[in-house]
Amino acid sequence: MNNNNHWTGGNSIELLENGEEFFPRVFDAIRNARREAIVETFILFEDKVGLQLHAAMREAAQRGVKVDLMIDGFGSPDLSREFIEGLTSVGVKVRVFDPGARFMGQRLNVFRRMHRKIVVVDGERAFVGGINYSADHLLDFGPKAKQDYAVELKGPIVAEIHQFVLRAIALGGKGAGWFRRRLKQAPAARLSPVGEADAMFVTRDNRRHTNDIERQYRAAIRAAKDRIVIANAYFFPGYRLIKELRRAARRGVDVRLILQGEPDMPIVKIAASMLYHHLLHAGVRIYEYCERPLHGKVALMDDKWSTVGSSNLDPLSLSLNLESNVIVRDKAFNTVLWERMDQLMQHSCKQIQAADLASEWSGWRLVRSFFVFHIMRWYPALLGRLPRHVPRLTPAEATDLANRRDTGLSNPTGGATQTEAA
Repeated sequence: MNNNNHWTGGNSIELLENGEEFFPRVFDAIRNARREAIVETFILFEDKVGLQLHAAMREAAQRGVKVDLMIDGFGSPDLSREFIEGLTSVGVKVRVFDPGARFMGQRLNVFRRMHRKIVVVDGERAFVGGINYSADHLLDFGPKAKQDYAVELKGPIVAEIHQFVLRAIALGGKGAGWFRRRLKQAPAARLSPVGEADAMFVTRDNRRHTNDIERQYRAAIRAAKDRIVIANAYFFPGYRLIKELRRAARRGVDVRLILQGEPDMPIVKIAASMLYHHLLHAGVRIYEYCERPLHGKVALMDDKWSTVGSSNLDPLSLSLNLESNVIVRDKAFNTVLWERMDQLMQHSCKQIQAADLASEWSGWRLVRSFFVFHIMRWYPALLGRLPRHVPRLTPAEATDLANRRDTGLSNPTGGATQTEAA
């Protein structure tokens, strides 16, 4: 359910920072859709942002646009009957990825989540990134507002993203015939070059493409000659990626990591900080973003390679979740991303120095490093042994959702809180 990780030229790609830049573009694209709008997201909350998305999809569907919404059964909680019925009543197809009932108030479907954030409109315009549909991606949310990124894409790469999202729906139960019919409705004009950027759409699943995103990261790190900047919300990668970062720093590459200094979950900072000695000793520079929670998943290498997407560099994203990233080969886009990252490092980050860690007892540090080393070395294989069920998409019929809520067995999408990794 993926392309072969090849470069596609002739694209226009624009970086969108935070909800202030992202939400208006997406909602405007959906409202102006002529034939089709497809939305995939991990989190959709029934707050002011979710209600704006709801209104845009309703408006499009009422004009005859085919609107498909896929939400994750773990990440999107407590959507009311009225919210779902308001969509389905005008023809929006709402599908839930692997919904799960609660047991004694707890959700059990924690692993192998649909963590992608993708929008495709008319097969001509796409959005990929890490931004969910919730008010905590807006600055007016307050100190807990998240710092995050997405990209808007036009050009031939959109055809590949479009095929991917249609195939995801087809494999969820609609079938190959439905996929072929929907694909035929896409205009050939969308294949025309509209810019200079090369792009690659890379996804991770639990079948044929279990480590594609990580492989692209490692290949780019190995090829880097001048600089590497990685900004990632949940950072605890496997041993091989850490090894490549250390090797790059030791051969003179300027390697910088931007990690969470004010995390939405304290365990995130604890896990990442367990790697600090190992990385600083090799010459990697570490910056903690302290203005508010960092939710971004972006990186750049040298002056052309960049990536923006949904994939964290942690066990869930690299070994379990369904993810999607866009990799860009373009000097202009790389420059824009570098300027944004440099702004964060200069004005919103604290650089971690070896002296900041010197007070830690050296004996404990050696013991901890031993265990961290082996966890990083073996966790991809261990997590890969977890059950590989193939979750199917479940239509979110308003009557069915109401029955489940009324009986108290579960809420319509399995429930989640805003503090969970997203």
